[in-house]
Amino acid sequence: MQIRIRETERVVSEFDFRKLHENISPIEELTESRINELGADVVYEGQQPTGATVYQYSQSIGVELIGGKWYTKFVLVPIHADTIDNDGKVTTAAQNEVIYKSVKDSEQAQKVRALRDEKLKESDWTQIPDCTIAKKSDWATYRQALRNIPSQSGFPWNVTYPVKP
Repeated sequence: MQIRIRETERVVSEFDFRKLHENISPIEELTESRINELGADVVYEGQQPTGATVYQYSQSIGVELIGGKWYTKFVLVPIHADTIDNDGKVTTAAQNEVIYKSVKDSEQAQKVRALRDEKLKESDWTQIPDCTIAKKSDWATYRQALRNIPSQSGFPWNVTYPVKP
């Protein structure tokens, strides 16, 4: 639990709040009314932002007053920053983002291809010469659509798998 001290506007943990108020028994339950008596307010967990991509994360940037109660405020931020290696070479946040995106896109592409390959294996039997299924050409079309998945415009994050015949 986080607690906002009214006088200083400082936000502290329950542990730190107890240290500031030595008159609170270690076993006393800190209720909202007790916290209010001590000149502070409970800080509730705020709503996480929506619309994040795999290249962002949610970060707390303080608290905000909504409807008379205090809530943690979150924003989406990029996961990249400038870095300096041991030789003093600077890699900018933009360069780090390109590297990260490349790694994440590659990992996702591997997962999609593995699933696609599994679907191809499951349907191999439909293309052996002595297979007598009625819709052999439909299965061939399905298998070609599976092979074409990496050329879809949303690949590797937005993929539409074909439906089995």
